[in-house]
Amino acid sequence: MEKEIDYEGCAALLKALSHPVRLRIVHGLLTMGCRNVSCLERSIGTSQSCISQHLQKLRAAGAVSAERSGNEVYYHAASPRVARLVADLMEEEAEIYVL
Repeated sequence: MEKEIDYEGCAALLKALSHPVRLRIVHGLLTMGCRNVSCLERSIGTSQSCISQHLQKLRAAGAVSAERSGNEVYYHAASPRVARLVADLMEEEAEIYVL
């Protein structure tokens, strides 16, 4: 029995990662671990509203997930699949990433 491939989902993930700021966000989450918008704002140097908009697109594509802790929302890469994909793009080893 062949595995059914979700081409639409794969394309949506690639489209989400195709923007430089979104790719930078996901790479930052993988190398620095779970982060909130304020931390991402400081590390990436982009406004909070811009990062929030990009995180929304990344969440919709399944590239990142979020966890609420009190008033804060913390984001992290959604899966080892995302980590492998970003690692290949960055020519890094996925094992160095924080999931």
